[in-house]
Amino acid sequence: MVSHVDFDLRRLRYFVAVAEELHFGRAAERLHIAQPALSRQIRALEDELKTALFVRNRRTTVLTAAGDQLLTDARDLLAAAEAAHRRVTAAAEAKPMLTIGFMPGIVVTPAVRVLARHLPDVTVQLLRTSWHDQVKVIQDGRVDVSIVRLPVDQRGLTVRPLFTEPRVVMVPTGHRLAGKETVSVTELADEHLLQDPDAVPEWRDIALELRKRNRPEVPRINSVEEKLELVAAGAGISVLPLSTATFYTRQDVICIPVEDIGPNQVCLAWLATRRSPLIDAFVDAAASLVP
Repeated sequence: MVSHVDFDLRRLRYFVAVAEELHFGRAAERLHIAQPALSRQIRALEDELKTALFVRNRRTTVLTAAGDQLLTDARDLLAAAEAAHRRVTAAAEAKPMLTIGFMPGIVVTPAVRVLARHLPDVTVQLLRTSWHDQVKVIQDGRVDVSIVRLPVDQRGLTVRPLFTEPRVVMVPTGHRLAGKETVSVTELADEHLLQDPDAVPEWRDIALELRKRNRPEVPRINSVEEKLELVAAGAGISVLPLSTATFYTRQDVICIPVEDIGPNQVCLAWLATRRSPLIDAFVDAAASLVP
């Protein structure tokens, strides 16, 4: 017999608050409920799942492995529920709405203007994404269609190429390569890369640090701003699409074209199961602007 759990979204919201605060008192204040009531709801959720989500004593509250996994999933579930509520509300009010995701450095406004000329009654919302969530926001319904940068996991998605653009290496102004008009990837072989090596396979194949037993750890980087702060501090280098590097210009970091690193592919992506005239209209609008 297969068992299943019907998640109570309210309990999930309570759980996320406690998991983020790691303190029942602060979470109760954030949720505007009494702490004993919050504790009862968390215990009920643990009973429902038949597993402990927190290890707590008088001084500390920490997530268990199961709790850590639920935190990741709960955020996605709550985001998907919010997106569904948004779409249903828009449908009930007869107000067509399209939510578009986009990666840093990509300008969406021209395509939105073309869409508005053809469909002036459509309300457009925009959501900036990152390398970590550019596919997730499509899957959980936070966006209807998104402008993504490859590589991404394309399973379950319809992906339509838009354009390619060169990639550059970001180095601090005092770097040994600063001042060069271009560099080759072999000149970067002994550098520390502040991103997933698989994103730059040309560097990965010759990188000296990947031949070492203990590669220096790369911290989780959530934004371009964080990445450039690390570059400026001399913590390593980063390879970015040219438009992203241009958009985030700063005086203590410079970009250098790399002769033998492949370009970045920019695409439109949406769920393969979605059938939406609004998505089709935006895809056509964005494609019409590509030379």
